[in-house]
Amino acid sequence: MSSAMMMDRSVMSASMGMSGTMPTMGQMPGMSAMMPGMCMVPRCTMKVEKCSGGMKVTCMCEDEMAAATLQNMCKMMAGGMFGMCCMMNGMMMCQCNLCMCKCDCTMTKDGVCFTCTSGDKACCDMIQACCDCVCACMKAGCMCCVCLGGMPCCCACCC
Repeated sequence: MSSAMMMDRSVMSASMGMSGTMPTMGQMPGMSAMMPGMCMVPRCTMKVEKCSGGMKVTCMCEDEMAAATLQNMCKMMAGGMFGMCCMMNGMMMCQCNLCMCKCDCTMTKDGVCFTCTSGDKACCDMIQACCDCVCACMKAGCMCCVCLGGMPCCCACCC
């Protein structure tokens, strides 16, 4: 399973300045052998498309272990705010927090499918604008990360 590593800012900020020791050369402040703030997220193939009332994001993993990991993470964080961010060369290009809609997560054979919809016309337009933005970023080569409740669930490099 190929994965991306993400670091929790709270672990870094909590340990910076509180450890009382200076980091050695080549070591980031707050990094320890255990690194409790690191998490692995499954890499997947992502399909982002408009649907009636909003958008649909389908995350498909190539191997069973990655799919099971993704599904378990989504079950644990069910009900958290759905968001997506697109990154290129380590810089965030766009971030969409879909707090204006209802997002449902459905388990599929090889991953999950998120459906984000709203009955309000203005909110639907915002959701579909986010869909257009994420698709444009991914087509330009950005990596997209899907988050639930601010926690990364999976990442993809192609649309």
